[in-house]
Amino acid sequence: MRSQLLSAMMLALLVWAAPPALAQQVPLQDKPFAEHKVVLQLSDGDAKKQALVLSVANNLLKAYDPDKIAIEVVAFGPGIDLLLAGSERRKQVESLIAQGVRFDLCLNTVDTIERETGKRPEFIQAATPVQVGVGQILFLAENGYTLVRP
Repeated sequence: MRSQLLSAMMLALLVWAAPPALAQQVPLQDKPFAEHKVVLQLSDGDAKKQALVLSVANNLLKAYDPDKIAIEVVAFGPGIDLLLAGSERRKQVESLIAQGVRFDLCLNTVDTIERETGKRPEFIQAATPVQVGVGQILFLAENGYTLVRP
């Protein structure tokens, strides 16, 4: 009993002392039965690369029960073009989101575009904003996700 109390106190101390950067990351997906967890990095604005990322996500959903796999696409840099409201692949992205795939949008990249162009671009509403795209990838990798860079 005493060791359990000590363990609980240590855990509380670790949570309290956690670096602020962790608090800025988006919580993990709520897929309690996921046996596989994959994060797909999208940092390229090339249409072929974007199509490949979408294809990989689709293939993973076909290969595994959607409840048994957590898929997260993290877009940053030129990769965020896929998530623009006017993207030609918008319907594909929204279909994947409806099937449980999460698309993270790097707000640092969005802020940079706004500073450089004077206009904040519009994005697909269902995309999940994260402050630091690479930080989100690191967070996911530290929490059991396998990083894939198609």
